[in-house]
Amino acid sequence: MNQHTSVLSPEVSRALSARGPIVALESTVITHGLAYPQNLAVARGMEQSIAAASATPATIAIIAGRACVGLDSAQMEHLASTKGIRKCSMRDLGIAVGRNFDGGTTVAATMWLAHKAGISVFATGGIGGVHRGHPFDISADLTELSRTPVTVVCAGAKALLDLPLTFEHLETLGVPIIGWRTDEIPAFYSRKSGLSTDYSAESADEVIDIILARRQLGLPGGELVCVPVPVEHELPADTANHAIELAQHQADVQNIHGAASTPFMLAEIARLTNGASVTANSALLIQNASVAAQIAVALAKRLRAAQS
Repeated sequence: MNQHTSVLSPEVSRALSARGPIVALESTVITHGLAYPQNLAVARGMEQSIAAASATPATIAIIAGRACVGLDSAQMEHLASTKGIRKCSMRDLGIAVGRNFDGGTTVAATMWLAHKAGISVFATGGIGGVHRGHPFDISADLTELSRTPVTVVCAGAKALLDLPLTFEHLETLGVPIIGWRTDEIPAFYSRKSGLSTDYSAESADEVIDIILARRQLGLPGGELVCVPVPVEHELPADTANHAIELAQHQADVQNIHGAASTPFMLAEIARLTNGASVTANSALLIQNASVAAQIAVALAKRLRAAQS
């Protein structure tokens, strides 16, 4: 095997050979999104919710310079408990692999590696986007959504971003926003943002209809399926926005921007909400994984039927 070829776990390899349902998971939620040991508990909870829906989880990361699609327990523990692991978006993948680094993969990098491995459904918390007060600071996640055919299940964009500009940018890029049983784009911690979805899907089969039509038309890029945070864990919009504004002010005062901005902001928001934001984040991550598994199972069934 070439040194830089992706390494598939035995479970992912078997699922791909059987054309079974697989859900990709990113690893920056482990390395940068949540603190140890909660990061490990949530990552394992996401994998368990996917397995419970009869799909195979495939957490993706860079381990010692190898792009790993599907992690074992020791690799998950390593990512969760080790400080200083590199946050890897598209520009960082060659550096991390070429220099044998460990890396937590962002939405963009995970989409690309998932597609390369043959996985077409991916669950995350929130995508990156246009940063508040910094309209030229735009996440590579948006570009990747416009060119890589992977369906991304999320709770919208991270609430610390400029949501109207983020979704306007996605419209320009031709990325459809599908609400999961909602006609309003969720605002990550909160269920409503005031922004409309392009379509509200009531079932996984409706999502599959759209995915397959886009592939048959030869349209580039993927789809965004937005799932509102569970109502019992929702953070009131006023509370979330107040914490975000204070955290953004601190980031500006300390001149924290770019890749460092999201981890700093998430930690500040958690402190300012006495951990309520972390509870909401954990709940929506596990729920998104479950919804993504439903979509992956329905997609695999539809594709098998078409090939029989």
